[in-house]
Amino acid sequence: MDRNTPEKETLARYLDHHRRITVWKLAGLTEEQARWSPVPSGTSLLGIVKHLAYVERWWFQAVIGEQVVDFPGGPDDPDADWRIEPNEDIGTIVALHAAECDRSREVLAGITDLEAVRGVGNEDVSIRRILVHMLEETARHNGHADIIRELIDGATGEAPPD
Repeated sequence: MDRNTPEKETLARYLDHHRRITVWKLAGLTEEQARWSPVPSGTSLLGIVKHLAYVERWWFQAVIGEQVVDFPGGPDDPDADWRIEPNEDIGTIVALHAAECDRSREVLAGITDLEAVRGVGNEDVSIRRILVHMLEETARHNGHADIIRELIDGATGEAPPD
């Protein structure tokens, strides 16, 4: 990208880069390795990918797109988006993540003003702020994924270039 690349495109491209890293962290792992958690919270690589799929759904479809969408769990089960169910595997979670990211791109394509705001709770949040937050959220969880992957098999680093 050069300095003349529009802001929305710049943010979207960096977010796509981090989305690819998220999924790449699962490459070559067994189901057992992808589900393995080294921490008491139960965080696993597959759980990170599932969680980020639902974060995409929340910010892009529910908030920016102002759509009614479903989420796993609820007030009595707030960690359902992290938990890998017996009927879920790498393939289903990666497909969920890909579908949510595709839908996020579709919603973003319809946005022309990054200063436009959406209500989140008692606050108005700009589309720009949501994009920056999504970039931060995805990159932060990629840091977690880096550590978990290194503990699994010693692999480190980012995905190959786009």
